[in-house]
Amino acid sequence: MSQLVTVIHFSGHQYLRHRLVLSILSGKPVKIDKIRPDDKNPGLRDYEVSLLRLLERVTNGTVIEISVTGTAILVKPGIIAGGTVVHDCPLSRSIGYFLEPAVMLAPFSKKPLQLTLRGITSDDRDLSADLIRTVTLPHLQLFGISEGLELRIKKRGAPPLGGGEVQFLCPIVKQVKTMNFVDRGRVKRIRGIAHAVRVSPQFSNRMIEAARSVLNRYIPDIYLYSDVYKGEDSGKSPGYALSLLAESTTGVIRSAEAVSVPGGTPEDVALTASRALLSEIRRGGCVDKQHQTLVLLMMVLGSEDVGRCKMGEPTPRTIQFLRDVHQAFSTSFKIVPADKSEQGSSELLFSCYGTGYVNANRTVA
Repeated sequence: MSQLVTVIHFSGHQYLRHRLVLSILSGKPVKIDKIRPDDKNPGLRDYEVSLLRLLERVTNGTVIEISVTGTAILVKPGIIAGGTVVHDCPLSRSIGYFLEPAVMLAPFSKKPLQLTLRGITSDDRDLSADLIRTVTLPHLQLFGISEGLELRIKKRGAPPLGGGEVQFLCPIVKQVKTMNFVDRGRVKRIRGIAHAVRVSPQFSNRMIEAARSVLNRYIPDIYLYSDVYKGEDSGKSPGYALSLLAESTTGVIRSAEAVSVPGGTPEDVALTASRALLSEIRRGGCVDKQHQTLVLLMMVLGSEDVGRCKMGEPTPRTIQFLRDVHQAFSTSFKIVPADKSEQGSSELLFSCYGTGYVNANRTVA
């Protein structure tokens, strides 16, 4: 192997997950330094080290070097192997932190991925297992990844002690489809899951009632499902949460959620989630802010054609992702205002020419 392999260089601990994903998909080594150098506790956190270990297990031949102080890492990517992987996540972050990068990589594995993750299933920092199941996976279906795509929530685990377990099954594809998603349609229904573990089942009913008091003024077609886990399946800590999603006439899904906090009430959780959902709807676009990076990544990997997607205002994470994508794949997006006729609309039309990424790892039966 020649020594001319370009190493992509980043600084800081932010955006670690998508930078590792881009490194593995593009096959380019990545060096990340200055990881919390001035912190009282410098270097990588336990959940970041755990993520690196998970990526080692999902791939084959990946070499990860961590500096003595933990403030710099060098990742030389191997191939995405897939297969059956079981991983225990630390209790400092929920399962969603680990699932998001896994979802981005899994379709391009050598073998279909069967990933079991244990830990906290929903917290206030990362996407919950519920939203990944009901919102993230349908986004993959837009790119032709659907047969055998599933997320099973075996046990729920609330913070701080977790005890939850989910199983993620993902098929492999040769290539993802080009996306053309510019019609957001109108919201036709709202669905939701109110779950309660190790607390009175009445808590989920109270969340549903409070959420309805806000959402019924907006739309009549609302169905909120109460999900109460008991015994072994309810993890080790009490907790409750509400996950909501609004679906439009054209298949646009927007989501929001809230989880219980000490001293809070089920009504507080419901009102927080409901208002967050309504503000997400107001942002517009065909993809909610949590899923901008996933959709943009799949557009970059699409067949050699122009993909287009309408989105609301990009988040700081999305803006940085676009810069990092340019470094990894040399792909730039054209971004223009979506509706010049609509006054005050912040919707943007993102378009890019797909790289025609082919999954060379997959085993052909």
